[in-house]
Amino acid sequence: MDWQEVVGNSILVPPYPRGIIHFLGGAFVAAAPSLTYRWLLENLASEGYLIVATPFINTFNHQVIAEEVLITFEQAMRYLYKRVLSPERYLPTYGLGHSMGCKVHLLINSLWQVERAGNIYMSFNNYPAKRSIPFLEQVIQFTPALNVEFTPSPEATLDLIHDYYPVPRNLLVKFRSDTIDQTRPLSEVLIRRFPDQTTLQILNGSHTTPIAQEISWQPGESFTPLDALGQFVKQEFYRDLNQLKQALLVWLSPVPAKKREPS
Repeated sequence: MDWQEVVGNSILVPPYPRGIIHFLGGAFVAAAPSLTYRWLLENLASEGYLIVATPFINTFNHQVIAEEVLITFEQAMRYLYKRVLSPERYLPTYGLGHSMGCKVHLLINSLWQVERAGNIYMSFNNYPAKRSIPFLEQVIQFTPALNVEFTPSPEATLDLIHDYYPVPRNLLVKFRSDTIDQTRPLSEVLIRRFPDQTTLQILNGSHTTPIAQEISWQPGESFTPLDALGQFVKQEFYRDLNQLKQALLVWLSPVPAKKREPS
């Protein structure tokens, strides 16, 4: 499988797709998701999920970003069903977001009518602008008339989700060492709306776990303490990433409930 650039999206098509994943990355790494999230996305594709990764550039107006991302994604879907996929065969579409990508997915689902079999939110981040952008708070102190905030604001975003978000099945992933994660307030809203189909999982890792890449460590002719450290780091890397991958795959392909035998 090779990545393709199609109408602004990076697309990875497995031989026999079983579903479609629309991926959106974090604010500062979203411009090249096929590179920054390569390991995770290629491993999901190897399990049969067609990947459509839509890049975006962060601005203060997140609603405009969401609209542009949706238009770009829909152009990719028209291309896929015209050139690659059979229109007669239904493939479920899942949203997968990391950090700010979660917010963009949540806005897309809350503000426009889109069909999603479910959504996965990793390390949801919904901080205000002055906490998200380095030195912005200092700039505001020297220019009090400058009132800068994201649109919609963090509070307005949660209100939109509470009032309009329609997708019942959701997986929320929080990493134990993530110091900027805001999954808790999102989980409170979604669990209140969809208590039976919203799942929260806490995994080992940090905010950057989804963008980790393969580590190549070749020991020298004689095994040294540095080689031992390198092997340890490599094992830790694979353990967290593989745990994340398995959690996503289990949720994407749940074990069907057994039919009850007649008594």
